Amino acid sequence: MNDNSWMNNPALGGIAPEKLQMLSSLAEQAQGKSQNELLPFLMAAMSQSQSNNMSFNQAETEAIINVMKIGKSPRQIQKIDRMCAMIRKLQK
Repeated sequence: MNDNSWMNNPALGGIAPEKLQMLSSLAEQAQGKSQNELLPFLMAAMSQSQSNNMSFNQAETEAIINVMKIGKSPRQIQKIDRMCAMIRKLQK
């Protein structure tokens, strides 16, 4: 069973429920993927969401990433930061 309590974080209050639902679905699909599998998965998910006219602005993205970091170890936070940096680099 997945813990979706992160969706109730007040920092995400300004994000549309359908966007949060999409994120929840992606989180479920991403579980168990290695770090090498995760980047292509996230890139494909970003492309699909853009083709469905569902994108996140910078403030929404930052709020989501900050919520993802809650309760994580410093090492896990470093991994999240590295993944975000790689995605930003690929988007340019």
